[in-house]
Amino acid sequence: MRADLHIHTVASDGTWTPQEVVEHVRAADIGLFAVADHDTVEGALAVADIVRRTPNAPALLLAVEISTLLDGALVHILGYGIHPDHPSLNDLLRSNRARLEWVNDETLRRMARAGYPVDLEAYAAYQNDPRRGGWKGLNFLIDAGLCRDVQDFFERIFVDPVRPPEPEFPHPAEAVARIREAGGVPVLAHPGGSLSRFGPIEEALAAFLEFGIAGVECYTPYHSPEMTARCQAFCARHGLLVTGGSDCHGEFGGRSLGIPPVTVDDLRLGPLEGLFVTAENAEDIGKSQKTRRT
Repeated sequence: MRADLHIHTVASDGTWTPQEVVEHVRAADIGLFAVADHDTVEGALAVADIVRRTPNAPALLLAVEISTLLDGALVHILGYGIHPDHPSLNDLLRSNRARLEWVNDETLRRMARAGYPVDLEAYAAYQNDPRRGGWKGLNFLIDAGLCRDVQDFFERIFVDPVRPPEPEFPHPAEAVARIREAGGVPVLAHPGGSLSRFGPIEEALAAFLEFGIAGVECYTPYHSPEMTARCQAFCARHGLLVTGGSDCHGEFGGRSLGIPPVTVDDLRLGPLEGLFVTAENAEDIGKSQKTRRT
């Protein structure tokens, strides 16, 4: 069975609606998938509702991708099998969404101060179309003719003095704790990309054992085959789960669904195997998550 445990929807910065995600996953012959939007479970819940009502739909893992900050570096923690209405988790997600919106708005304010012809009143009134992917500020700048695309934004605009400081996202250990409180399993996302400043990957990953991480996203477009193998070896030594996903945002971001190719046999899912959402076991999954929470 093919698997892709890292997909985004229009609920964060992807271009596909929940229905389109399910359709694309089925067309790609992926049998197990996860929607892991940035700091929101809205997309995952909508996809779960579709899966529960669709006979023979691919199996789903409820998930979220949480923004955290470690020594000034942005690190993403995936929470799989979460109970989506857990208050502690949702408090953190709401705070993170506010922080992301601040970065969005502050970038344009800084652009205006730096002399870019940015109309802040027009930006305040701008209605972003989530089907385009990305975020409000990026799409406004593209429409205003101040930016070509996301690559141009990060290479030419989102640099000093325009780039705001990283917002005060929670420490990875706090995100891990909230995920566990919500009955979920915390997994470190694409470490070969986000942890490169912390030295050899084995040393960087060792700190996350202390933070309570349960697994590592070993298969990801951000990893070379060598990096994937090193992450797998680390997981084997420390009894961690192994996950994999494309980090696909639909037509935004340049990452394709189901790439790198991964099957369930390539992964080590442990307790996650009992949390798959399907049309046949939807009621049982709800009971299981409630039990794990209490």
